[in-house]
Amino acid sequence: MNRRIAARVTGAVVLAAGTTVGLTLPATADQEAPAPVSADQEVLLAMQRDLGLDAAEAELRLAQEAAAATAEETLTRTLDGVFAGAVFDAERGALVVAVTDEAEASAVRAAGAVPRVVEHTLVELESVKSAIDQTASSQGAPAGVSSWAVDVETNSVVVTVDPELRDAEVDAFLDRAASDGTVRVVEEANSTPVPFADIVGGDAYYPGASRCSVGFSVDGGFVTAGHCGTVGTSTSGVNQQSQGTVAGSIFPGSDMGWVETNSSWTPTAAVNDYDGGTVAVSGSSEAAIGASVCRSGSTTGWHCGTIEAKGVTVNYQEGAVHEMTQTSACAEPGDSGGSWLSGSQAQGVTSGGSGNCTLGGTTFFQPLNPILSEFGLSLTTS
Repeated sequence: MNRRIAARVTGAVVLAAGTTVGLTLPATADQEAPAPVSADQEVLLAMQRDLGLDAAEAELRLAQEAAAATAEETLTRTLDGVFAGAVFDAERGALVVAVTDEAEASAVRAAGAVPRVVEHTLVELESVKSAIDQTASSQGAPAGVSSWAVDVETNSVVVTVDPELRDAEVDAFLDRAASDGTVRVVEEANSTPVPFADIVGGDAYYPGASRCSVGFSVDGGFVTAGHCGTVGTSTSGVNQQSQGTVAGSIFPGSDMGWVETNSSWTPTAAVNDYDGGTVAVSGSSEAAIGASVCRSGSTTGWHCGTIEAKGVTVNYQEGAVHEMTQTSACAEPGDSGGSWLSGSQAQGVTSGGSGNCTLGGTTFFQPLNPILSEFGLSLTTS
């Protein structure tokens, strides 16, 4: 859905793309530099390795992303009725905010962001995606349909399909999805997502006979992926000792779960960096589209990428899951449930995806804050 995805699309069929109008304006030259952001050395080193940055660039990017998150929060609230989404532009080092009224460009610049005028509001696009969700819920979605999501950068709703699985059933689903004129179809080979079963996130844990990953510590236990175990499943820890019980699990629909641990386990505000250390967790502020994000998993260790889309519906064989976040970071079976961080801010837990860490791939995570809200939990922070 961003430049990286566009580069590896094997074929694209435009059913009806939104039309972009107006100008993209450059950031002002006198814009103040963002304040430094505290980050663990492990985060900075991983960003350098996976995003091609040096140390100073990694620190600057985290600061710029933190400023972008603040600007997005403000503009989402104030640009009522004309807001069309926002994307962090790494080349500019600034948030690009789409609006449907050029008269609001000055308000965007005043918040330290770059305005872009487009045709459809975010509310309109989310309504289209919601209609696709309802169709999938009532009639089902074919296996060849991988995912669908609002794509802020193209001001459209993008439906991803696997060309090898595309058939008449897939085309009929796409015809229904595209009926209102804002949907783009992208064919992407080997894109059919699967939950990462037999897996690990930060540290390994074992729900029943499976292996999954610890996400983040909370009061009384930890959060993880819902597909890792149903309520009542007993778990053991990375040391193979008795650990606790799955106290909450939702999958499909969402992919959220949490494990209530016994008195032998103490929650900590730390994530395994798989390089002999840990990364501290200081909060759970949501990063912008385009921001860097890193994940921990016992199969493939510590890897970084960028956030490509939010609110994605992913069509697993077991059923659709909604409101996922799509990333360019790789993952493999054994990484499910694991931790996602942007700087020191917790973002979510690994759900599934396609590809691998040899050739690259797409990975989806379940955002963290909805898990905390659903189960009434408090994140353990440093």
